[in-house]
Amino acid sequence: MAEQKRDYYEVLGVDKNASDEELKKAYRKLAKKYHPDANPDNRKEAEAKFKEVNEAYENLSDPQKRRMYDQFGHNGPQGFGGGNGGYYSYSTSGFDGFDMGDLGDIFSSFFGGGFGGRNSARQNNGPTKGADLRYNMEITFEESFLGTEKEITITRDDTCDSCKGSGAKPGSKVETCTMCGGTGQIKQVQTTILGQMQTTRTCPTCHGEGKVIKEPCENCHGKGTVRKQAKIKVKIPAGIDENQTVVLRGEGAPGTKGGPKGDLYITVHIKRHSIYTRQDYNVLCDIPITFTQATLGAELKIPMVDGTTETFKIPEGTSTGTRFRIKGKGFKAVNRNYQGDVIFTVEIQTPKRLTKEQRELLVQLAKTMNEQPPVKKRGIFG
Repeated sequence: MAEQKRDYYEVLGVDKNASDEELKKAYRKLAKKYHPDANPDNRKEAEAKFKEVNEAYENLSDPQKRRMYDQFGHNGPQGFGGGNGGYYSYSTSGFDGFDMGDLGDIFSSFFGGGFGGRNSARQNNGPTKGADLRYNMEITFEESFLGTEKEITITRDDTCDSCKGSGAKPGSKVETCTMCGGTGQIKQVQTTILGQMQTTRTCPTCHGEGKVIKEPCENCHGKGTVRKQAKIKVKIPAGIDENQTVVLRGEGAPGTKGGPKGDLYITVHIKRHSIYTRQDYNVLCDIPITFTQATLGAELKIPMVDGTTETFKIPEGTSTGTRFRIKGKGFKAVNRNYQGDVIFTVEIQTPKRLTKEQRELLVQLAKTMNEQPPVKKRGIFG
């Protein structure tokens, strides 16, 4: 059985209402404490703690991921996970993105660019998860109630078919950088009054990649990725609400150096309905009834969102504005066993035109109830 993940807030030692500044402060303190280079005698345990802290901060520092975690925990509607890539927003006009930053910048500030001859540039030479993408989807009220499956088309970076992601021209190969020997770093030893000190900097030839492409692929120009359109099927769970998000793992941008793809975050927007509205997990609607139905009581056929009807008996003397509840016919809760109710409000429709016979009957009724019936005038002078 897989080990249960600890709560992210517990990992960082902060309250669930912690501000961004409090999160960053707690993260920096713990990252410095558990950095493997700072724990040479207990490196394996420190690495595990360091990864746990990094994952917690990565998800809580991003507003979108933090909302998802607060709402669904570690699993989410279709899985929840973090990533080391940047965060991008997809729209019809293209992608807008921001770089989440290189963790090496933080660690270099802790250790002065190197600790024991090593620094974070070494980590940059390994696999990196691809960027996450975001997509806005509009669905109908009925689709949010019942659930649905949609096919969407997005434009994203994808692995180049010509070079298979290597960036090198077919027939050529990616070569190891001779300047740094494939490490991506240049080490320098300086003699000072305190003795010899070793510093490390990014290799200027390969820019920290450790590899050099002498003949770039003509299709992707050495990037290893090209822009493509992709069609993706998305399952929307029954009961999803406005602004809730479905996560598709591995449908984001490709990773680098063999790293996994990022994730696709699909935020749902629901069209307004002409009859129904939503309140928490309940469905609200107004039902018109006649004067006689309100007076004598009646069995009504109440339309449900799924297209069926429910028979409901209203009592005699029902007033306009009275609310009635049909239990268990509202929205299903995502990821838990609960279903809301249908709550309908009756509105008495007063007839605007009466036949002579209907008017006489109402006049007689008014008399039996000691009401003064209106006098029908023939003209302006009576």
